[in-house]
Amino acid sequence: MLVEKWMSRTPVTIREDDNLGTVRKLMREKKVRRLPVLKGEKLVGIVTDRDLAAASPSKATTLDVWEIHALLEEIRVRDIMSTNLATIRPSDTVEKAALTLIERKIGGLPVVSQDGALVGILTQHDVFRALVGVTGATLHKTRVSVLVPDDPGSVGDVTSICRSHGGKILSILVSYDRVPLGKREVIVRTDAEDYEPLRRELAAKFGNAAVTHD
Repeated sequence: MLVEKWMSRTPVTIREDDNLGTVRKLMREKKVRRLPVLKGEKLVGIVTDRDLAAASPSKATTLDVWEIHALLEEIRVRDIMSTNLATIRPSDTVEKAALTLIERKIGGLPVVSQDGALVGILTQHDVFRALVGVTGATLHKTRVSVLVPDDPGSVGDVTSICRSHGGKILSILVSYDRVPLGKREVIVRTDAEDYEPLRRELAAKFGNAAVTHD
């Protein structure tokens, strides 16, 4: 899965000399939580809803609404934007982007071309959409989860059993996370409808099987 397939290609952007009043209004109208900052076509920073909240007067302020508005008009994007940016390329994988989001504890990544021009943005929501797509969760079919020995051919054994019950394989995932040493979890989505006999055969061979029908 490549970033270019899942990114938003027309991100809402702002400029360095925009004021915070403009930024707050834009975030509210466009329902976004982060705005890339451009200088020409080049990405130079990003402003998030957290940056905006930190720079805005607290709710306990004694300022009236007009004074708050005037203050927000005076503060510029360049004064609060983050410049230590994590970015991603369109040709990078969504998996790489997800790892960066987790490691940096952020909710979105600007997507830049080789020359530094902003070409899109990839958010947590986009990553979730990609995950749902690759797992086949939207297909509402039979989901098989089995712990198998970490040996060559074990995944093929699972898919062969699924096919023997009249099912077409729609997706296959393999995970080593949170499973016993020497095992791996195989997750298959199939359109087999007679799933209880499928569960029994898998359990008989591997000693475990969870089969559900969405």
